[in-house]
Amino acid sequence: MNVKRLSDLIDRGELAGKRVFIRADLNVPQDDDGHITEDTRIRASVPAVRMALQAGAAVMVTSHLGRPTEGEFKPADSLAPVAARMSELLGVPVPLVQNWVDGVTVAPGQVVMLENCRLNKGEKKNDETLARKMAALCDVFVHDAFGTAHRAEASTYGIAQYAPVACAGPLLAAEIDAITKALAHPKRPLVAIVAGSKVSTKLTILKALSDKVDGLIVGGGIANTFLLAMGLPIGKSLAEPDLVAEARAVIDGMKARGAEVPIPVDVVVAKAFAADAPATIKAVADVAADDMILDVGPQTAATLAAKLMAAGTIVWNGPVGVFEFEAFSHGTEAIARAVAASPAFSIAGGGDTLAAIAKYGIEGDVGYISTGGGAFLEVLEGKTLPALEILGKRFER
Repeated sequence: MNVKRLSDLIDRGELAGKRVFIRADLNVPQDDDGHITEDTRIRASVPAVRMALQAGAAVMVTSHLGRPTEGEFKPADSLAPVAARMSELLGVPVPLVQNWVDGVTVAPGQVVMLENCRLNKGEKKNDETLARKMAALCDVFVHDAFGTAHRAEASTYGIAQYAPVACAGPLLAAEIDAITKALAHPKRPLVAIVAGSKVSTKLTILKALSDKVDGLIVGGGIANTFLLAMGLPIGKSLAEPDLVAEARAVIDGMKARGAEVPIPVDVVVAKAFAADAPATIKAVADVAADDMILDVGPQTAATLAAKLMAAGTIVWNGPVGVFEFEAFSHGTEAIARAVAASPAFSIAGGGDTLAAIAKYGIEGDVGYISTGGGAFLEVLEGKTLPALEILGKRFER
């Protein structure tokens, strides 16, 4: 996808003295006292701000935080703690500006943070009047919040439509590059891991990927539904029997073009869903009526790991077992270790996937880790994200 990039504007010396509006993702967790408990998103947003400052721009940065009611300010919705943390990271003051829609005063070489953008009436509905007012604040709009790229809001879409120049910041540009490398121009074989509790929540992803990938690894409750589709017993495991036909269609469609959905041959079962439940390894055909499948077995894990080691590109979304319970974590660990060791380019995303990556300490061995959440899932579904769409349209202007 062709979009203007902040780095390109800087290389051409086009930011000096310009007013730059950066839409970042600073939606960080806080405790009951308003203290930030995890600042990864703030740290990830600093490079775009620093790049613009060093280029001599007058910088404004904003984000949503939590789920505020538009037009109703509450202290808990304030970006004040975020502004303080960004000031520490940048080493310069980052004043917080309230009621900023009708005008902001900021000089070249300075940065201000604009209060929670979702407090503005019309933000979520992408109100044109609000979007045009935001666009009038700047000479250059920088979208650097991939996690909001699937939402057409005033601060993510409308402002990009009306700003004199609209471009992608380094975080968004990196997401575009990784997605393009993994899905648009992948090195083959392309193997996708799609796991989770329900087929219904990821059915569109499964269908979209089944037309593209050479191998589709399913795990968790999703795998149980695929086992049912193959006529195999799953006991009292989590599954969705009403979606067996859809699972069968994915298997048959991939088989028809020479691709595969590797079905588990062994599993780890328990009689109850509990961390201390005794774990038993069984062949899939031997699963009893009162068994719950909570992980793939070692033979299956080894087979899947071998496929990942032979892959050219890996897309990973979801753990293959209940990895939070130690006895049922070995399948997900084997997958994680294989992704890390594989020479393939890998892209991973989704909350549980990121938790597994952190648990096994493989952050440095995954090609790209997407923090986009819903945006990442929509990309896997084959959807065009609104924020990328409008930046693409603005590329020629």
